[in-house]
This record gives sequence, C-alpha cells and structure tokens, in this order.
Amino acid sequence: MVLEPLDWIAIVGYAVVTLVIGLSFTRRAGQGLGDFFLGGRQLPWYVAGFSMVATTFAADTPLAVTEIVNQNGVSGNWIWWSFLVGGMFTTFFFAKLWRRADVLTDNELIELRYSGKAAAALRGFKGIYLGLFINSIIIGWVNLALMTILQVMFNLDNESAYLYTGLAMLITAGYTALSGLWGIALTDLVQFVIAMTGCIILSVVVMDSPEVGGAAGLIAKLPAGALNFFPTTGVGALTLALSPLALFAYLGVQWWSAWYPGAEPGGGGYIAQRMMSAKNEDHSLWATLFFQIAHYGIRPWPWIIVGLATIVLYPDPDTLTAATQAGFWRAKYVHAVVDFLPAGLRGLLLVSFLAAYMSTISTQLNWGSSYLLNDVYLRFFRAKNQFLDVLDDGKKLVNVSRLFTVGLMLAAFGVTGFLTSIAKAWEFLMSCGAGLGLVLILRWYWWRINVWSEIVGTLAPFAGYSIIHFAFGITDFATTLLGTTAFTTIAWLVATFITKPEPHWKLLEFYNRVRPSGNWRPVADPAIQRQRN
Repeated sequence: MVLEPLDWIAIVGYAVVTLVIGLSFTRRAGQGLGDFFLGGRQLPWYVAGFSMVATTFAADTPLAVTEIVNQNGVSGNWIWWSFLVGGMFTTFFFAKLWRRADVLTDNELIELRYSGKAAAALRGFKGIYLGLFINSIIIGWVNLALMTILQVMFNLDNESAYLYTGLAMLITAGYTALSGLWGIALTDLVQFVIAMTGCIILSVVVMDSPEVGGAAGLIAKLPAGALNFFPTTGVGALTLALSPLALFAYLGVQWWSAWYPGAEPGGGGYIAQRMMSAKNEDHSLWATLFFQIAHYGIRPWPWIIVGLATIVLYPDPDTLTAATQAGFWRAKYVHAVVDFLPAGLRGLLLVSFLAAYMSTISTQLNWGSSYLLNDVYLRFFRAKNQFLDVLDDGKKLVNVSRLFTVGLMLAAFGVTGFLTSIAKAWEFLMSCGAGLGLVLILRWYWWRINVWSEIVGTLAPFAGYSIIHFAFGITDFATTLLGTTAFTTIAWLVATFITKPEPHWKLLEFYNRVRPSGNWRPVADPAIQRQRN
C-alpha cells in the first residue's frame, strides 16, 4: 500500500495531537507517585471510563476478533463476552471498595488484607510476575498485532515490521514515562474516538461493497452457523469448535474463576488503577459501569461485522494448515483496509490502529512499572541500600518509575518475537489463572480467607493446567478451564481450612478501612470482640 498526501496528513496530525496532550502533563506527573500512577486520584468518571475502554482496545483486538469469528462465527466471542458477568459485579460490588482501600497498586492490597512474611512474599512475587512476566506477554501480543498490520499494509518482511513496531513502542514509552496517568488517560480518550471512528467507517465501506452486497448479501453468503449468537453443534464447520460445554465454561465458570487482564474477578490490574484514580467512590462506580457497557455492548460490533465479511471476501485456501491459520485469519482484517478504503481513509485506519496500539501500550507500561516500583523496589530494596534510599522523595521516585517504564518496554519487546497467536495467548493466560478468581472475590467478603488461600490459588492453576494439558493430553480449552478450576478450587479450600486465619488485628484494620459487607461478623461484632479480649 502506498500512502497518499491525505493519509500522511491524518498520520502527522494524530502524532502532533497525541504528543501535545501527553507532554503537557509532564510537570504534573512529576510531583509524586500518586500523581504519576493515579493522576492525583482526581480523574472524573468519564475520563477514567474512556481510559478503561481505550486500554482494552488495542491494535490486536480487531484482529483477534476477526480470528475468532473466522474460526467460530459470532458465538466464538463468548470466550470474552462471558467476562461481562464479572464486570458487572466489579461495578456494583468492588469499585467503591477499591477506592476506599486507598492503595497505590492492587498488589498493595495483599499486605492490607494479610499479615506476615508470607503476605510480603506474595506481594513481591505478584509484583514481578504480573508487572514483568504477564505484562510482557500482553504487550508482546499487542506488538504482534501491529507487526501483522504493517506487514500486510506495506508488504514488509518480518524483520522490518519488528523494527517499525519497536519504533512505535519507543515513542509510546517516551510520552508514557513523561506524562503519567493524567496524560495517558486524556490521550486515551482522543485515541479511542479516533480508533472507533476508523473501525465504524471500515465496517460500513466493506458491507456496502459489491463483493459483500449489504446485510442481505452477507447473510446469504456466510456458512451455516456463522451468525449464531450462542454456540450450537452440528450446524456447519464454524460452530463445531464451540460446544454447549464451552458455553457453560464461559458463562458459568470463567467469569468468576479465571484471572484475565482487564477482567480480573473482583477488579484488579489497570481497571483497579482507574477505579482508585477516580475523584471519589461514585466516580469510580460510574467509570466502571461505562466501561462495561462500552466494552461488551457497543464496541465489538464493527469488528464482528468486518470479521464476518472477511469470511466471504477471503475464503480459506486449501493449503491452509493449523500452524498458519491463526495468522491468515488475523491478516484478513488488514487486507480489508488495504483493498476497500480509498486514500485518506486508509491513513485514518492506520491512525486508528496506532491510536489503539498506543493507548494500550501506554497503560500497560505505566501499570507494570507501578508494580515494579511500589511492590518490589519500594517494598524490598529501598531501605536496604543507602544509595537507593537517597531517592526517597516523590519527585525522584517518579524518575525511578520512568526508568522502570523504559526497562519494561525493552523486556516486552524481546518477548514479542516468541508469540504466534493472539487468541492462543488469551487462552493460555485464562487457563493459568483458572480458579484464582474466587479467592480474589471472597477476600473482600469472607474473613476466613487468608494469605495461604491466595498463595495456593495463585500457584495451583499452573500445576492443574500442566497435569491436564501434558499428563492427560487434553487441549480443548473448555475442558482445560473446567479441570484447572476444579483442581485449584479444591487446593485453596484445603489450604484455607488447614491453616490459621489472619490475626484479628489485621482483619479489623482491613474492615475498618474498607467497610466491606459479607461474612465479617466474627471480626466486626463488638460482642465477639469483647469475648476475644
């Protein structure tokens, strides 16, 4: 694809607007860690809400949805639609609790809720595991998507696309390190509007093309079962891979059991970061509610429409293999951009991809570096090193945060080359967090949950997944999810009841700050407290 002057105007204009917004908050972000990572806890609900939605809309998202739709039709999206159930619980039961907790990161809640060396070890482990390892995988699959876009749009080889992706990541890391969360959040708002505008225009143009023939033409040309909203069996090749068992796994189990970025049971990750950055509890609730509505109910349909159209426009060749089908399906979305959009609109779609990419990468870098700084460096290393202790004031700690941002960028860029499928990376993360979610929910509502509940719930999915996947050779996602969830749930329940509860003083400290509902009578009841004394 050759870019015309109108395309370059769109690209340059977007770059200028993004950099101006991001860099204008450099001084404000440098005041302290609360400003850099939480925007001084002053984000209005619409800024925080748009930022949540923009972050979950990455360059990989339209491509991944196209991959899903080509494999399973519309019903394949239940792999992530099912998280709406947990999302609504997060909105009405957890958003205010996160705001009350008054912590810098969601990992910091571990030592607010639990006590002792085990709690400190869990916090440090999760700081590295989530901030570095998981975050690198997430950024890696977003990079993989941008590489696919560049390869198809400009006929680049893999090495060239990798280098250009690195350049885009370097620019994003630059304004992220300087602007802090306020700059990221406002840039997210602009980026989301641009990205969705481009996706809607593409869906309209593709549907109106002679090859598709509008809605009636698309319905007539699609394979049987492609438009099914719920999975069914025996109605065409597209629906065979999703069974009622898969639907049960998604709707009945996955939303409360599986940890997944942006849809953590009980809230967490960058969603919790946005909730904690809101002006007050009401702004936290409204931001999260807006996110659920936009993320699940409004935003996906332009991608699904294009994904369905690509089934008609680009039939799978006979030479397609299991090893190449994921990349072929992802690339269909970009082929539609190249083949159907005129000059100017092609530049707008490229800008849309860049906007989606940068909004996600900026949040992941800021969120990940908050873990590495707050839950690893500040918690374990600062007090033990005289040189590091000099950096104690807020402004200097922001500079350390910026170094972590750059370091995380380099680590994630290295991981990118090892990923091959976006959808498979999604499945892997959900399988390796299956069963933990119930602990993350109940720690707010049940006093008996202790640090060993969460430690076992964090580690057991890896053992369960390995046994099911490697020892028994089961690769079906729904079966793996259900088996891993059952294994993990049994493991953490046993761990909970064979170990002692948290000390009463720690539970009371948590209860008094957060004021949760649920089964806290043994902690909060004055009569029981008098008996203890």
